[in-house]
Amino acid sequence: MSVLEQKLTGKVALVTGASRGIGQAIATLFASAGATVVVSARSLGTPTAGARHGEAVALPGTLNETVAIIEANGGKAYAIAADLEDDAQCAELPGKAAERAGGLDILVNNAGFADYAPMESMSMDTFDRTIQHYFRAPFILSQNAIPLMKQRGAGWIVNLGSASAQKPVRPYGSGDVTSGLGVYGAIKAGLARLTQGMAAEQQANNIAVNLVAPTGAIRTPGASGYIPSAFPGEPVEYLAAVALHLSSVPAAEQTGLVTFALQYAKHAGLQVTTLDGKSALPPAPEPLWAHPDVIASGL
Repeated sequence: MSVLEQKLTGKVALVTGASRGIGQAIATLFASAGATVVVSARSLGTPTAGARHGEAVALPGTLNETVAIIEANGGKAYAIAADLEDDAQCAELPGKAAERAGGLDILVNNAGFADYAPMESMSMDTFDRTIQHYFRAPFILSQNAIPLMKQRGAGWIVNLGSASAQKPVRPYGSGDVTSGLGVYGAIKAGLARLTQGMAAEQQANNIAVNLVAPTGAIRTPGASGYIPSAFPGEPVEYLAAVALHLSSVPAAEQTGLVTFALQYAKHAGLQVTTLDGKSALPPAPEPLWAHPDVIASGL
Protein backbone atom coordinates (compact mmCIF):
# COMPACT_ATOMS: atom_id res chain seq x y z
CA MET A 1 0.00 0.00 0.00
CA SER A 2 1.27 3.47 -0.89
CA VAL A 3 1.91 6.05 1.83
CA LEU A 4 2.47 8.75 -0.80
CA GLU A 5 -0.28 11.28 -1.30
CA GLN A 6 -1.65 11.09 -4.86
CA LYS A 7 -1.04 14.74 -5.66
CA LEU A 8 -0.60 14.23 -9.40
CA THR A 9 -3.61 12.08 -10.25
CA GLY A 10 -4.90 13.08 -13.68
CA LYS A 11 -1.73 15.01 -14.55
CA VAL A 12 0.68 14.33 -17.40
CA ALA A 13 4.38 14.96 -16.77
CA LEU A 14 7.28 15.04 -19.24
CA VAL A 15 10.64 14.27 -17.62
CA THR A 16 13.81 14.64 -19.69
CA GLY A 17 16.97 12.68 -19.03
CA ALA A 18 14.85 9.92 -17.49
CA SER A 19 16.80 6.86 -18.60
CA ARG A 20 18.77 6.86 -15.34
CA GLY A 21 19.78 8.87 -12.29
CA ILE A 22 17.83 11.89 -11.11
CA GLY A 23 15.44 11.90 -14.07
CA GLN A 24 14.53 8.26 -13.55
CA ALA A 25 13.98 8.90 -9.84
CA ILE A 26 11.69 11.88 -10.46
CA ALA A 27 9.70 10.02 -13.12
CA THR A 28 9.25 7.03 -10.82
CA LEU A 29 8.06 9.14 -7.89
CA PHE A 30 5.71 11.21 -10.09
CA ALA A 31 4.12 8.01 -11.40
CA SER A 32 3.79 6.77 -7.80
CA ALA A 33 1.93 10.02 -7.04
CA GLY A 34 -0.60 9.31 -9.79
CA ALA A 35 0.84 11.07 -12.85
CA THR A 36 1.03 9.64 -16.32
CA VAL A 37 4.71 10.14 -17.10
CA VAL A 38 6.34 10.61 -20.49
CA VAL A 39 10.03 9.84 -20.12
CA SER A 40 12.58 11.05 -22.63
CA ALA A 41 16.29 10.60 -23.32
CA ARG A 42 18.39 9.40 -26.23
CA SER A 43 18.55 5.77 -25.10
CA LEU A 44 15.33 3.89 -25.79
CA GLY A 45 16.31 0.22 -25.61
CA THR A 46 20.11 0.36 -25.80
CA PRO A 47 22.45 2.82 -24.03
CA THR A 48 23.49 5.56 -26.46
CA ALA A 49 26.93 7.16 -26.32
CA GLY A 50 27.49 10.83 -25.67
CA ALA A 51 30.64 12.90 -26.06
CA ARG A 52 32.84 13.40 -23.01
CA HIS A 53 36.35 14.82 -23.25
CA GLY A 54 36.18 14.23 -26.99
CA GLU A 55 35.40 10.53 -26.66
CA ALA A 56 32.14 8.59 -27.01
CA VAL A 57 30.90 7.36 -23.61
CA ALA A 58 27.80 5.18 -23.13
CA LEU A 59 26.36 5.11 -19.63
CA PRO A 60 23.97 2.44 -18.33
CA GLY A 61 20.24 3.02 -18.36
CA THR A 62 17.46 3.17 -20.95
CA LEU A 63 13.95 4.56 -21.22
CA ASN A 64 12.53 1.08 -21.54
CA GLU A 65 14.05 0.21 -18.16
CA THR A 66 12.46 3.30 -16.58
CA VAL A 67 9.05 2.45 -18.05
CA ALA A 68 9.41 -1.11 -16.75
CA ILE A 69 10.16 0.16 -13.22
CA ILE A 70 7.11 2.44 -13.30
CA GLU A 71 4.77 -0.20 -14.71
CA ALA A 72 5.96 -2.81 -12.21
CA ASN A 73 4.85 -0.40 -9.49
CA GLY A 74 1.41 0.00 -11.07
CA GLY A 75 2.12 3.33 -12.76
CA LYS A 76 1.65 4.51 -16.33
CA ALA A 77 4.50 5.72 -18.54
CA TYR A 78 5.40 6.28 -22.16
CA ALA A 79 8.88 6.57 -23.66
CA ILE A 80 9.88 9.00 -26.40
CA ALA A 81 13.50 9.02 -27.55
CA ALA A 82 14.89 12.48 -28.32
CA ASP A 83 18.32 14.06 -28.67
CA LEU A 84 18.20 17.43 -26.96
CA GLU A 85 21.33 18.54 -28.78
CA ASP A 86 18.98 18.90 -31.77
CA ASP A 87 16.85 22.06 -31.55
CA ALA A 88 14.13 20.58 -33.75
CA GLN A 89 13.78 17.53 -31.52
CA CYS A 90 13.61 19.81 -28.46
CA ALA A 91 10.84 21.85 -30.04
CA GLU A 92 8.85 18.77 -31.08
CA LEU A 93 9.13 16.84 -27.82
CA PRO A 94 6.41 18.58 -25.72
CA GLY A 95 3.89 18.22 -28.54
CA LYS A 96 4.78 14.57 -29.03
CA ALA A 97 4.39 13.96 -25.29
CA ALA A 98 1.00 15.67 -25.23
CA GLU A 99 -0.17 13.68 -28.24
CA ARG A 100 0.96 10.40 -26.72
CA ALA A 101 -0.46 11.00 -23.24
CA GLY A 102 -3.46 13.25 -23.94
CA GLY A 103 -2.08 16.60 -22.79
CA LEU A 104 0.78 18.12 -20.82
CA ASP A 105 0.68 19.61 -17.33
CA ILE A 106 4.25 19.30 -16.03
CA LEU A 107 7.71 19.65 -17.59
CA VAL A 108 10.85 18.64 -15.69
CA ASN A 109 14.00 19.93 -17.40
CA ASN A 110 16.55 17.48 -16.07
CA ALA A 111 18.53 16.17 -19.06
CA GLY A 112 22.21 16.87 -19.49
CA PHE A 113 25.41 14.95 -20.19
CA ALA A 114 28.14 16.33 -17.95
CA ASP A 115 31.43 17.17 -19.64
CA TYR A 116 33.48 19.44 -17.40
CA ALA A 117 36.81 21.07 -18.21
CA PRO A 118 38.84 24.07 -17.00
CA MET A 119 38.15 27.13 -19.14
CA GLU A 120 41.71 27.28 -20.47
CA SER A 121 41.52 23.81 -21.97
CA MET A 122 37.79 23.56 -22.74
CA SER A 123 37.00 23.00 -26.39
CA MET A 124 34.37 25.17 -28.03
CA ASP A 125 32.43 21.99 -28.76
CA THR A 126 32.21 21.21 -25.05
CA PHE A 127 31.37 24.85 -24.28
CA ASP A 128 28.55 24.90 -26.85
CA ARG A 129 27.20 21.50 -25.79
CA THR A 130 27.11 22.58 -22.14
CA ILE A 131 25.04 25.62 -23.07
CA GLN A 132 22.82 23.44 -25.24
CA HIS A 133 22.15 20.84 -22.56
CA TYR A 134 21.64 23.09 -19.58
CA PHE A 135 20.24 26.36 -20.96
CA ARG A 136 19.17 26.29 -24.60
CA ALA A 137 17.29 22.96 -24.42
CA PRO A 138 15.32 23.92 -21.26
CA PHE A 139 14.42 27.23 -22.95
CA ILE A 140 13.17 25.55 -26.13
CA LEU A 141 11.31 22.82 -24.25
CA SER A 142 9.63 25.34 -21.95
CA GLN A 143 8.74 27.65 -24.83
CA ASN A 144 6.95 24.79 -26.59
CA ALA A 145 5.37 23.35 -23.44
CA ILE A 146 3.79 26.60 -22.25
CA PRO A 147 1.07 26.78 -24.96
CA LEU A 148 0.08 23.19 -24.15
CA MET A 149 -0.16 24.02 -20.44
CA LYS A 150 -2.23 27.11 -21.20
CA GLN A 151 -4.70 24.85 -22.98
CA ARG A 152 -5.08 22.93 -19.70
CA GLY A 153 -5.55 26.12 -17.66
CA ALA A 154 -2.45 25.59 -15.52
CA GLY A 155 1.02 24.08 -15.59
CA TRP A 156 4.27 23.47 -13.78
CA ILE A 157 7.86 23.69 -15.00
CA VAL A 158 10.67 22.43 -12.77
CA ASN A 159 14.27 23.09 -13.76
CA LEU A 160 17.18 21.14 -12.28
CA GLY A 161 19.89 23.36 -10.84
CA SER A 162 23.23 22.84 -9.15
CA ALA A 163 25.05 24.03 -6.05
CA SER A 164 27.93 24.86 -8.40
CA ALA A 165 25.88 27.90 -9.49
CA GLN A 166 27.05 29.49 -6.23
CA LYS A 167 30.29 31.44 -6.34
CA PRO A 168 33.54 29.75 -5.25
CA VAL A 169 34.47 30.49 -1.65
CA ARG A 170 37.89 31.80 -0.68
CA PRO A 171 40.32 30.32 0.05
CA TYR A 172 39.56 28.29 -3.06
CA GLY A 173 39.35 24.56 -2.50
CA SER A 174 40.73 21.92 -4.81
CA GLY A 175 37.30 21.34 -6.29
CA ASP A 176 37.03 24.95 -7.47
CA VAL A 177 40.58 24.91 -8.79
CA THR A 178 40.63 21.61 -10.65
CA SER A 179 37.05 20.43 -11.29
CA GLY A 180 36.34 22.49 -14.39
CA LEU A 181 32.91 23.48 -13.06
CA GLY A 182 33.21 27.18 -13.90
CA VAL A 183 31.31 27.13 -17.21
CA TYR A 184 28.75 24.57 -16.02
CA GLY A 185 28.15 26.55 -12.82
CA ALA A 186 27.75 29.82 -14.73
CA ILE A 187 25.14 28.25 -17.00
CA LYS A 188 23.25 26.78 -14.04
CA ALA A 189 23.27 30.25 -12.44
CA GLY A 190 21.79 31.57 -15.67
CA LEU A 191 19.13 28.86 -15.55
CA ALA A 192 18.16 29.99 -12.05
CA ARG A 193 17.68 33.55 -13.32
CA LEU A 194 15.74 32.28 -16.34
CA THR A 195 13.51 30.33 -13.95
CA GLN A 196 12.69 33.48 -12.02
CA GLY A 197 12.03 35.46 -15.19
CA MET A 198 9.77 32.77 -16.63
CA ALA A 199 7.90 32.61 -13.32
CA ALA A 200 7.13 36.32 -13.48
CA GLU A 201 5.96 36.05 -17.09
CA GLN A 202 3.78 32.96 -16.60
CA GLN A 203 2.15 33.47 -13.20
CA ALA A 204 -0.89 35.12 -14.82
CA ASN A 205 -1.28 31.95 -16.93
CA ASN A 206 -1.32 29.78 -13.77
CA ILE A 207 2.00 28.24 -14.80
CA ALA A 208 4.49 27.81 -11.95
CA VAL A 209 8.20 27.81 -12.77
CA ASN A 210 10.63 26.71 -10.06
CA LEU A 211 14.09 25.20 -9.67
CA VAL A 212 15.47 22.49 -7.41
CA ALA A 213 19.12 21.59 -6.99
CA PRO A 214 20.96 19.00 -4.94
CA THR A 215 22.38 20.56 -1.82
CA GLY A 216 25.75 19.02 -2.69
CA ALA A 217 25.90 16.10 -5.10
CA ILE A 218 23.93 12.97 -5.96
CA ARG A 219 25.91 9.97 -7.16
CA THR A 220 24.27 9.22 -10.47
CA PRO A 221 25.88 7.20 -13.29
CA GLY A 222 26.62 10.45 -15.13
CA ALA A 223 28.08 12.34 -12.16
CA SER A 224 29.86 9.68 -10.12
CA GLY A 225 33.07 9.95 -12.10
CA TYR A 226 33.38 13.61 -11.13
CA ILE A 227 32.60 13.25 -7.41
CA PRO A 228 35.57 12.50 -5.12
CA SER A 229 35.12 9.29 -3.16
CA ALA A 230 35.33 11.15 0.15
CA PHE A 231 32.67 13.71 -0.83
CA PRO A 232 29.32 13.03 0.90
CA GLY A 233 26.52 12.30 -1.51
CA GLU A 234 22.83 12.77 -0.74
CA PRO A 235 19.81 10.51 -1.29
CA VAL A 236 17.95 11.27 -4.52
CA GLU A 237 14.56 10.72 -2.84
CA TYR A 238 14.65 14.13 -1.15
CA LEU A 239 15.27 15.99 -4.40
CA ALA A 240 12.51 13.98 -6.08
CA ALA A 241 10.13 14.88 -3.24
CA VAL A 242 10.88 18.58 -3.68
CA ALA A 243 10.33 18.29 -7.43
CA LEU A 244 6.96 16.64 -6.73
CA HIS A 245 5.99 19.41 -4.34
CA LEU A 246 7.01 22.11 -6.83
CA SER A 247 4.86 20.35 -9.46
CA SER A 248 1.68 20.37 -7.39
CA VAL A 249 1.31 23.81 -5.79
CA PRO A 250 -0.52 26.48 -7.88
CA ALA A 251 1.54 29.32 -9.31
CA ALA A 252 -0.44 31.87 -7.31
CA GLU A 253 0.92 30.25 -4.15
CA GLN A 254 4.42 29.24 -5.17
CA THR A 255 6.47 30.19 -8.20
CA GLY A 256 9.93 31.57 -8.92
CA LEU A 257 11.66 29.54 -6.21
CA VAL A 258 15.30 28.47 -6.39
CA THR A 259 15.49 25.63 -3.88
CA PHE A 260 18.08 23.21 -2.54
CA ALA A 261 16.76 19.76 -1.87
CA LEU A 262 17.76 18.80 1.67
CA GLN A 263 17.21 22.25 3.16
CA TYR A 264 13.90 22.87 1.40
CA ALA A 265 12.48 19.40 2.14
CA LYS A 266 13.08 20.02 5.83
CA HIS A 267 11.94 23.66 5.72
CA ALA A 268 8.65 22.76 3.99
CA GLY A 269 8.08 19.66 6.13
CA LEU A 270 7.65 17.50 3.06
CA GLN A 271 6.60 13.88 3.25
CA VAL A 272 9.52 12.01 1.69
CA THR A 273 9.03 8.42 0.59
CA THR A 274 10.82 5.73 -1.31
CA LEU A 275 10.42 6.23 -5.04
CA ASP A 276 7.68 3.61 -5.23
CA GLY A 277 5.70 5.58 -2.65
CA LYS A 278 5.35 2.60 -0.34
CA SER A 279 7.59 3.57 2.58
CA ALA A 280 8.08 6.83 4.44
CA LEU A 281 11.62 8.10 4.89
CA PRO A 282 12.83 10.12 7.88
CA PRO A 283 13.03 13.91 7.73
CA ALA A 284 15.79 15.26 5.52
CA PRO A 285 19.22 14.47 6.96
CA GLU A 286 21.43 17.34 7.98
CA PRO A 287 23.65 18.20 5.01
CA LEU A 288 27.22 17.14 5.67
CA TRP A 289 28.30 19.84 3.25
CA ALA A 290 26.49 22.90 1.93
CA HIS A 291 27.60 26.12 0.28
CA PRO A 292 27.50 28.97 2.83
CA ASP A 293 25.18 31.00 0.58
CA VAL A 294 22.50 28.28 0.77
CA ILE A 295 20.22 29.30 3.63
CA ALA A 296 18.24 26.94 5.82
CA SER A 297 15.00 27.26 3.86
CA GLY A 298 16.81 26.20 0.70
CA LEU A 299 15.66 29.36 -1.10
